[in-house]
Amino acid sequence: MDKLLDGKAVVVTGAGRGLGEAFAMHAAQAGASVVVNDVDADLADRTAANITEHGGRAVASGHDVADHAQARAVIETCVSEFGTIDGLVNNAGLNYEALPWQEDPVRVRKLVETNVLGVIYPGMAAAEAMVERGGGGSIVNISSGASLGQRKLGTYAASKGAVASLTYSWALDMEEVGIRVNAVCPLAHTRMVWKSERSLRNCPPDRTPARVAPLVLFLLGDGSAGITGQLIRCNGPQLHIVGQPYFKAPILERQVWDSESVQRAFDEVFGAQLEPYGMEKRVPPRLRKWTHGEFTPPPLRSA
Repeated sequence: MDKLLDGKAVVVTGAGRGLGEAFAMHAAQAGASVVVNDVDADLADRTAANITEHGGRAVASGHDVADHAQARAVIETCVSEFGTIDGLVNNAGLNYEALPWQEDPVRVRKLVETNVLGVIYPGMAAAEAMVERGGGGSIVNISSGASLGQRKLGTYAASKGAVASLTYSWALDMEEVGIRVNAVCPLAHTRMVWKSERSLRNCPPDRTPARVAPLVLFLLGDGSAGITGQLIRCNGPQLHIVGQPYFKAPILERQVWDSESVQRAFDEVFGAQLEPYGMEKRVPPRLRKWTHGEFTPPPLRSA
C-alpha cells in the first residue's frame, strides 16, 4: 500500500498546514506527484520543499481557489508540471464561531467564497481536464459533520452542507465519465479546533491530521473504484458513512393543501414525527412537550 498513488498527479488545496499538509505529504509518500496549493504561498512552498527533501515530487501554488481564474491556474499547473491530473482534494477552508446576530457580513462572505466557491471552481477545472484526457479520476471534497447543525457555526455549517450537496450532485453528473466524487468529514486537532473550547474538549491532541490521511488516500486510489457520492466521517478512531437526507414516511396527500389542513397534519401526524436536529440531536420543543404529556394542540376552526 506504500505506493497506492504511484504515477498519479494530485492537487491538494489548503495544503500549507493542518489537514491539507497531511494529505499532501501522505499523497507524495504514496507515490503521487503533488501540487501543494495554499493562499499563503510561503506555507505552500514549505510543504512542497518538505516533500521534495524526502524524495517526493511536488510544486507549490499560491493561487486563491475562491477566484475562478486562479482556481483554473492551480489545475493547469498540475497538467503542465506533471502532464495530467488524476485527483483533487478540495481542502481549503475557513472557520470561526459566532451567534447569528453577531455575524460580520465581510467575514461571512469570505468564508462562503472560500468554503463553497473554493470547492466549485477547482472542481470544475479538474473535471474539465479529466474529461479532456479521456475521463477517470477522483475528487475528494472536505465537508464536515457540522453540516448537520452545530451551535455558533451557522455559516460554516451551511458552507459544508453546500459541499455535501455538491458532492451528491457531482457524483451523479460525473459517474458516466468515470470520475468518482466523495466527501470526507474529518475531525482532527488543527488550528480550527484551537479556536473553540468545545472542539478542544471533543478533539484531543492525539487525533492528528495524519490519522485522517489514509481515508483520503484510499478515495484517491484505484482501490475505491465504484465508490462515489458518499459522505464519510473520520475522527481518528472512528470511521463511518454519513446517512444522506431522505423523504420520511408517512407522506400525506391531498388534492390541495391549505393552512388549516397543514395545521391538522402537524397536530395529528407530523408532531410525533419531528426530527431531532443538529449534531446534538436536540428534540424540537413541541415533541418534548408531547413526550412529557404537556402539549395541547391549538383548536382548529371547523372546515
